[in-house]
Amino acid sequence: MNTKIYKAVYDLAGELMEAANREDRETFDALYADLKAICIDNENTDKDHPVQWETLADFTEDLDEALGVYAKSLEKSIAINSKDYMSSIAFTMATLHIELGQTDLAIERLQDAKISANKIEDKTLKSEIDNLLETLLAD
Repeated sequence: MNTKIYKAVYDLAGELMEAANREDRETFDALYADLKAICIDNENTDKDHPVQWETLADFTEDLDEALGVYAKSLEKSIAINSKDYMSSIAFTMATLHIELGQTDLAIERLQDAKISANKIEDKTLKSEIDNLLETLLAD
């Protein structure tokens, strides 16, 4: 990922967290618009990267809308064959599906995450995927 864009996304994420913690809606909305603009400006260019879309999804408050942005991020991670992003994004999508009462979709995403996680080193994420999948399949 382009270092300048990564830094801008990282800085915006920190500022968004601060605005959310202060419950400063006006600042949050302005920062969110800035982050969304970065995503849109870089979309389908050589600067496009799943991390900017994942970050945007992280701060998208409407769960259905967030799932759409995570789906876009997942597509971008598949395009660059990043197993780390593929597994973490699919896991996050599964947790949102659970919140929305969409257990079947959550299981599908967790199964996708488990396949992607076979090739990553993050043992904690692998364990979280396995545990949540096991819990949902047991119900």
